[in-house]
Amino acid sequence: MQRAYDVVAEDYAKLLPDTRAEAPLDLAMVDAFAEAVTSGGDPRVLDAGCGAGRMSRYLTERGCQVQGVDLSPRMVAMARRDHRDLVFTVGSLTGLPYPDDQFAGVLLWYSTIHTPPAGQARIFAEATRVLRPGGHLLVGFQSGTGERDLARAYRQFGHEIELQRHLYTADQVAAQLQAAGLREVCRLVRRAQGTEKDDQAFLLAAQRI
Repeated sequence: MQRAYDVVAEDYAKLLPDTRAEAPLDLAMVDAFAEAVTSGGDPRVLDAGCGAGRMSRYLTERGCQVQGVDLSPRMVAMARRDHRDLVFTVGSLTGLPYPDDQFAGVLLWYSTIHTPPAGQARIFAEATRVLRPGGHLLVGFQSGTGERDLARAYRQFGHEIELQRHLYTADQVAAQLQAAGLREVCRLVRRAQGTEKDDQAFLLAAQRI
């Protein structure tokens, strides 16, 4: 996965410079997350799996104090290039380079989708570890079952990579959140739109106080 995103990073940053790919319902969930975080008086948010930084920018514009982390050094380089006022770090979702209780919010925006089922628990455990009591987590992902091969999508841009996407149902992700010690606040599942091949799901959860 790291190698694949290192290869496609520059084209990815060009194709997705902002939130134009998100539907209004998707952004409504991000807005609800930002409001939940900032209304608590602590605006610190971790954009975990930040890619080229577009969601970090979106959250910053809504009053969050954002740091981004991503496994791909090239993606982090793109984020630093395009968002010079924000802080981005190379790191793994399964071993976040932050102390416990560091953030009031953690965003996992389509950043869990390349991890197979056996690795999901570790991601949510780490996200919970760095989340302070009462903090919020928002996860976005394609909803369904099975896997999708993304190699063909990037081949049109001249990239030969290996990259798989795993689909999960909202109930499966909710169970992972609960096992990590979080309580579900709300969820949204919407049908595929435009060129999307799968439904999209978003779960907002909170750390118990």
